[in-house]
Amino acid sequence: MDRKYACCCGLYCENCAVKVKVEPAAKALYEEMNLLGFAEIMQFFPDGEKFWAFLKGMSSEGICISCKAGSGNPACKIRLCAKEKNIEICALCGSYPCEHFTAFFEGYPMLRNDNAVLREKGWEAWAKLQDERRTEGFTFFYSKNSGEPDND
Repeated sequence: MDRKYACCCGLYCENCAVKVKVEPAAKALYEEMNLLGFAEIMQFFPDGEKFWAFLKGMSSEGICISCKAGSGNPACKIRLCAKEKNIEICALCGSYPCEHFTAFFEGYPMLRNDNAVLREKGWEAWAKLQDERRTEGFTFFYSKNSGEPDND
């Protein structure tokens, strides 16, 4: 587990569906399209050059590097609050859980438990949980309607 991928809210970027599924798919798509000569003809498609640059970037650099490193929504209230309070991760804040998490827990139902593990057992236990999930192929994405974490 690489702590730099621990988001302020307690999500772990290395288990995100974007990182686990979308980035590798983008790389495969870019490589296949490049082999087929799309680099030369993308200019003829509407917004083709923009798409090609986006796809190339996704395949080489990825999309997310964690909210603490600048990825994600710059207006995220959780991130802004953590930054203002100089808190690495909200679960360790004296005000946790605050009003910023009410709706957030609906979209990421496993987060309440994850943050409880961090608060009660520390970083090592939290890291072990994240590593075990990654080994099992677990991924999460925002799914406010599901009531359950997405575990592919």
